[in-house]
Amino acid sequence: MPRPSPLPDELDPNGFRVCDALAAGVDPGRLRRRDLARPVHGVRTTAALMSPVAALALVMRPDQHFSHTTAVELWGAPLPRQFEGSLHVTTIGAGPLMRRPGVVGHRRRSAAAVVLRGGVRVSGPEHAWRECAGLLSVRQLVAVGDFLVGPRGRTTVDALAATILPGQRSVAVARAAVELIRVGAESAMETWLRLAVVDAGFPEPELQIEVFDRARRFLARVDMGWPELRIALEYDGDHHRERATFEHDQRRDNSMTVEGWLVLHVNRGDVDRPAVLFERLRQAFVARSSARSRA
Repeated sequence: MPRPSPLPDELDPNGFRVCDALAAGVDPGRLRRRDLARPVHGVRTTAALMSPVAALALVMRPDQHFSHTTAVELWGAPLPRQFEGSLHVTTIGAGPLMRRPGVVGHRRRSAAAVVLRGGVRVSGPEHAWRECAGLLSVRQLVAVGDFLVGPRGRTTVDALAATILPGQRSVAVARAAVELIRVGAESAMETWLRLAVVDAGFPEPELQIEVFDRARRFLARVDMGWPELRIALEYDGDHHRERATFEHDQRRDNSMTVEGWLVLHVNRGDVDRPAVLFERLRQAFVARSSARSRA
């Protein structure tokens, strides 16, 4: 079989529209050759792994943008696995909704909340969060909100709250979630841990606590805890299994123990079986509270 003919220079091999290729004089048969992938209808690329978002952005009209969980994912926020990769496109005004396989179309009156992110039009972070109130549970929405108000500074709690207007859909979910969002959680699992210990009856922990020794030298920054009792909770993700991280954690915990801190570690298994964690935490509270009362 002869080699495919080269494409015109004006077509980006990483992704181009079929209509632009035809306008440039490319034969329709050339667009059916196996060296070109079809990530979405109307788009061709030589990059087999072109993302559906990047491909769909090529065929979106100027009055359309990514929204809901798609926008949240583009902002980098954590999503439950069942929502990852879902495609939500909102049309501004009266134009027709996007109707394609795997795409959920929405409509919005105003484009005021639309911004550019990575070269594509998306709902701004606070509005993307609000759109997800109709799709996510309260806890899932809190995890998204924690990320957006976190160290990357995508938005603020006040900005999230300002998107909640009376009479809109899913107001109850959004209001419940915004009351629980805190600055400081650095992962969805840290959000789960904070909410879980509060639901279990413990006082709400402080987040990202800096620990110093008696000489005021910095020792560590822990995920969450209760400084007045010197109890810390650390969520250990998979990266904590790496040898360098494990050894660093040991040195840090030894230093904190010398300074009177009790560090409890939480891992993925505790998510499904939190009862043991809560019992250990209860014992820690009893021991530390008793020690304080004797002092």
